[in-house]
Amino acid sequence: MLSKPFLTTHEIAELLKVREQTVRTWIHAQELRAVKLGREFRVAVKDLEAFVNEHATREPSWDESGSGV
Repeated sequence: MLSKPFLTTHEIAELLKVREQTVRTWIHAQELRAVKLGREFRVAVKDLEAFVNEHATREPSWDESGSGV
């Protein structure tokens, strides 16, 4: 069912070079979609990618295939 595992707030914080509390703030503000499993949040890779794209300052300069033109 799941092609990629969910990421923890710790893993996301390391990837984006922010504090874990920042990631939790995004989740609580419903800016970053997450699933609560027990006491911890998990974020699907596609939801993290969507979050990053929403916060980009401009559109990517490449097409969907990533070929650059």
